[in-house]
Amino acid sequence: MSEATAPLKGKVALVAGGYGGIGEACARALVEQGAIAVIAGRDPGKAAALAGALGSAAASFVLFDARDVASIRAAVSETASRHGRIDFLVNCLGTQQIEPLVEVTEEAFDRVLDVNLKAAMFLGQAVARVQIAAGTGGRHVHLLSVRAALGMRDRGYSSYCSSKGGLALLVRQHAVELAGAGINVNGVAPTVVRTRMASDWDDPEVHRRLLARIPLGRIAEVDDVSGPVLFFVGPASAFVTGQILYVDGGITATQ
Repeated sequence: MSEATAPLKGKVALVAGGYGGIGEACARALVEQGAIAVIAGRDPGKAAALAGALGSAAASFVLFDARDVASIRAAVSETASRHGRIDFLVNCLGTQQIEPLVEVTEEAFDRVLDVNLKAAMFLGQAVARVQIAAGTGGRHVHLLSVRAALGMRDRGYSSYCSSKGGLALLVRQHAVELAGAGINVNGVAPTVVRTRMASDWDDPEVHRRLLARIPLGRIAEVDDVSGPVLFFVGPASAFVTGQILYVDGGITATQ
């Protein structure tokens, strides 16, 4: 690969949740741009399978539990030790449990916030420590949702919306704290993306109402999300930090 065809050659990206639908698309896109992708998650079979498919020279994997801070720190440390650096954090972690407000359980609320918000905090912290020690700067990109800015009518989204809304402000706070170290922190917030996690939208009537809500008239594909992630880790976004890019087909432009 030439520098023109591999603009991220030599860069190391830790892709948390890297074998999910969006995570896999991001990992593949990073590898296509020349980066080394480290697939991070708790399922060894899925992580190893994707790393193998991407090629041993371009990808590896590390295991961790997103709800365990010690596990997060160990995975980041292992990645840095193995590759000598971490240039990019791409956080694709996400979970959901739909419960009407009057039925939300403490266990479900804690689980969603642990994965969607708390893990982002401590992934960002652990990777920032590595990058600050190296003195080379870096990029952090967190995957959010259009629900970071909008509530969901007629569905039990208290846990999910609060976790993603909190993550939007966490992105901004990390951005201003890490700017002096040359670390840019941004977020990508899509609407519904065609993945296994979005299967609850398969009901024809729900799908029809969803499309009617999106000005561009379709749901997002995974490549609609991986493209903005590449922008945020690439040279074109060198002066962009603390921003949330809504990849939502125009939803947030409407009332």
